[in-house]
Amino acid sequence: MNAPSRYEMFVLADGEPKVTVDEDSKIPNAATLTINKEDHTLANMLRSQLLLLPSIVFAGYKVPHPLESRVVLKVQTDGSKTPVLAVQEALDNLVLVLGRVKSQFQAEVLKHRALDGTEDQFGGAGEGFF
Repeated sequence: MNAPSRYEMFVLADGEPKVTVDEDSKIPNAATLTINKEDHTLANMLRSQLLLLPSIVFAGYKVPHPLESRVVLKVQTDGSKTPVLAVQEALDNLVLVLGRVKSQFQAEVLKHRALDGTEDQFGGAGEGFF
């Protein structure tokens, strides 16, 4: 089979960078970021967060090939900040959003267990769930 092993799809090889940034010489305030060992899961969330920022003119991504675990993210800003700073801000926002989702989910699990009167199969009332 042509598919790489699962290990190769998520673990960086020695000397392999997680992210490479190429500034676009033809489009102002634009860059292409190649993120290794990631897929649509991260790329789509990151693109969505980027588009919420007022300084973003364009944000899009592609996965070059289904058997390659890398995404190519293109970002253009209005010039008020660099594309790399915009991506860092979007990542910070994404961490906050995912933290809120996790907290809300845990609260709902605890509420459900309290109403149901059941214990967590992992050893407590929702503590080891995540």
